[in-house]
Amino acid sequence: MTEPEVVKALAALAQETRLKLFRLLVVAGPHGLTPGHMAERLEVAPTALSFHLKELLNAGLVHSERDGRHLIYRATLPAMNALLAFLTAECCQGQPCLTQPLPACTGC
Repeated sequence: MTEPEVVKALAALAQETRLKLFRLLVVAGPHGLTPGHMAERLEVAPTALSFHLKELLNAGLVHSERDGRHLIYRATLPAMNALLAFLTAECCQGQPCLTQPLPACTGC
């Protein structure tokens, strides 16, 4: 990930509803969720949810796919892993600081 991409992703996540939304989609895994389900779970108005989804889409953190009449949103796990890798790339001055490395999420 480039620095501008990292800044865009972090900016998108630096809002409480979007952070909750992204975490909800990470938990949902490859099955994803419909906007209606997300709005219900987060108790967010559909118009507000649409705004927040657009910001996460623009940052490359989520993607959508049409399934019949429904849109299914999923977290873009490679982007999440790339963001985490960028943030920890030079952790502890290049020395291992964890007794065990964190496993990369492969789509649960």
